[in-house]
Amino acid sequence: MRILMAAAAFPPFMDGGGPVSAMLVAKLLLGAGHELLVVNVADEAKEEVYDGVPVRRLETLNLYWNYRVPRPAWKKAAWHALENFNPRAFLAMRREIARFKPDLVLTDSIENVNVATWGAARAAGIPICHILRSTFLLCWKGSMMRGGENCAGACGSCKATSIGKKAMSRLVDGVVGETDFIIARHVDAGYFSNAETRRIPGVVPRLAADAPRPAPEGRPLRVGFIGVHTPMKGPHVLADAARSLAGSGKAEFLIAGSGQDAYADGLMDRFPKAETRFLGWSDPDAFFPQIDVLVVPSLFQEPFGRVIVEAFAHAVPVIGARSGGIAETIEDGFNGYAVPPGDVAALATRIGELADAPEKVAALSAGALSSARRYLPPILSAAYTDFFDRLVRRADVAPDLAAGNARR
Repeated sequence: MRILMAAAAFPPFMDGGGPVSAMLVAKLLLGAGHELLVVNVADEAKEEVYDGVPVRRLETLNLYWNYRVPRPAWKKAAWHALENFNPRAFLAMRREIARFKPDLVLTDSIENVNVATWGAARAAGIPICHILRSTFLLCWKGSMMRGGENCAGACGSCKATSIGKKAMSRLVDGVVGETDFIIARHVDAGYFSNAETRRIPGVVPRLAADAPRPAPEGRPLRVGFIGVHTPMKGPHVLADAARSLAGSGKAEFLIAGSGQDAYADGLMDRFPKAETRFLGWSDPDAFFPQIDVLVVPSLFQEPFGRVIVEAFAHAVPVIGARSGGIAETIEDGFNGYAVPPGDVAALATRIGELADAPEKVAALSAGALSSARRYLPPILSAAYTDFFDRLVRRADVAPDLAAGNARR
């Protein structure tokens, strides 16, 4: 199958898990024998093969492409307005579709490449599949959080700034979500009314561990956190749990990642100094072998939580907040434990229980490694191929039915 994959973000631009996930899907599809071209936006137009993946970079189709950089309020407002349907994106993506002649157009997230891509594909009669990575279609911030609290639904301003996105979603034939949570969040809000949905979780490229870990005997339990140091990711919840265990000799804490604001600057002071090491940015392959259990204390309702399956691939069990899609990945007592988000006492209790019973850590490690096998390329590439085949067959049948009805 020829697949044009329009990706909102793609390496070498690395900001969060989106670009990593897009690259993994691209490699997954190439490995399954599909012919693939990735299209995304960058500072300059060029064609290249990036880490084995053919990529066509387009100059920004909106006022700018890197929305993480601070901009004047008027420019941000104009950028968001254009994200509802950008004529420039429509023309650019129509050209790319005509040039590549794909069997299917796949959009991996939608910022910058724009919902107009769906219009361009529909105009060309090409079936469309979209991969959900965030709530950007529902919320202009992409987080569904306001004032540090999760939103039950889109607020008035988000609805007003997403009218075009919602309307354009009716053109999509298929939607992939890494969890049922992220799919339901969009479908329940009236998005993708004509699309078939499929849950296909994020991929791990390989098992990084050959065997489960032994029980941590004769030393404290090593508890880890890796990620961006922001309130929504909840490292302060782990800090408070760590402080409640300070001086007990039960656990020590390894904190990887970084942040760029006062919250991040003050995080070090919230952890007990004697039992905590801050590692800064860390390669996951170097970080995970150092810990016995990973904590994912997100207050934000995560669409998936890629770091969890990365931990599983390293035979590391996870204690995760029951936020968004996280609970779909963690099986209590098998590969980790889920705790209520923001519940310091519940988190500290689980850490203390594992410290007191190291044999449980070994059993959970075996469960984590077993769980990781579900996310390997052969399984997920088959799932993607099956879904794409179904969408293309359905698109082929539709014109035949229309012709038959016209004859009658």
